[in-house]
Amino acid sequence: MTVLDSPLDPKLKKLIRQDVQSMQAYAIQDSAGMVKLDAMENPHSLPAALQAHLGQRLGALALNRYPDGRINDLRDALAKYAEMPEGFDLMLGNGSDELISLLAMACDVEGGAILAPVPGFVMYGMSAKLQGLKFFGVPLTADFELDEAAMLSAIAQHKPSVTYLAYPNNPTANLWDDTVIEKIINAVGLQGGLVVMDEAYQPFSSKSYIDRIAKHRHVLLLRTLSKFGLAGVRLGYLMGPKALIAEVDKVRPPYNISVLNYECALFALEHQDVFASQAQELVAQRTMLLEALGAMKGVKAWKSDANMILVRILGNGDRATPTFEGMRERKVLVKNVSKMHSLLDNCLRLTVGTVQENLAMLFALEESL
Repeated sequence: MTVLDSPLDPKLKKLIRQDVQSMQAYAIQDSAGMVKLDAMENPHSLPAALQAHLGQRLGALALNRYPDGRINDLRDALAKYAEMPEGFDLMLGNGSDELISLLAMACDVEGGAILAPVPGFVMYGMSAKLQGLKFFGVPLTADFELDEAAMLSAIAQHKPSVTYLAYPNNPTANLWDDTVIEKIINAVGLQGGLVVMDEAYQPFSSKSYIDRIAKHRHVLLLRTLSKFGLAGVRLGYLMGPKALIAEVDKVRPPYNISVLNYECALFALEHQDVFASQAQELVAQRTMLLEALGAMKGVKAWKSDANMILVRILGNGDRATPTFEGMRERKVLVKNVSKMHSLLDNCLRLTVGTVQENLAMLFALEESL
């Protein structure tokens, strides 16, 4: 055994927090040679002409210099794209993951806590724990709706610094009732907390909270360009009242957005019609998949407002794992979420892909049931 593959020296292990040692790193599935439908990515690449144009722009960048004022051009472009209200501002992050972490850091006050419905995006809880904050997960109902009474009770009891509401939610892909959302937002406001509306899947959703955000001074809107079609670029943005964003922005590392990131994002926004067309195609494919899954025996699918569909494999015992493995043997990779939360028992999450990818997925799923 070499030094490189030997266990961590006990003296060095003492330097690592005990709670970190008990965690597991975020796992990325090996997708080599697979139809990759596990990560809610846009399956469409840039048209060849745009690839060449983007390559020229990136090649001309001053990579020897730190990012410059052009980052503000991107902020302005995103504000226009998102139709940001007057009196609001936005900050950029290396994906929405970094913004979630920075928000936990900024709100790490004595007795602070983060609250979110579960099952939900794992980074809400992970960022809280890594920052030393308490995390309270409030279970959804059996049909993945917000449990109004449980949410209001948890808010009153724990007085969270930050409450996350994904709109739509991951991995359930549904939009929650707007009346219940407003009650939660008002309850959090009375407790002096923040609400973050996470709209990661906004390009595929039938609704957005952007037209209501100006009614509140304690609500932030979180978005990412990953689902827009730039998952590899890693760029998210957090929008809210100027004074609030100015405080959170103080914990942002300098130059957290590279020149390559912001130039790719600017280029994409200049050609947003191409990405909007791709999103429309994926929404159409989502409709086709929901119809096909609705006719498939042994499967229950939930309505989706995202580029993913949650399905439950019906039957006794663990049906999700053998179905997942069967699909992987047929070179189709989806996400087995059945162990993430008890409410997700026997559930798989299917990303909406291209026509050919979706047909391959349906075939693999039916053959693997």
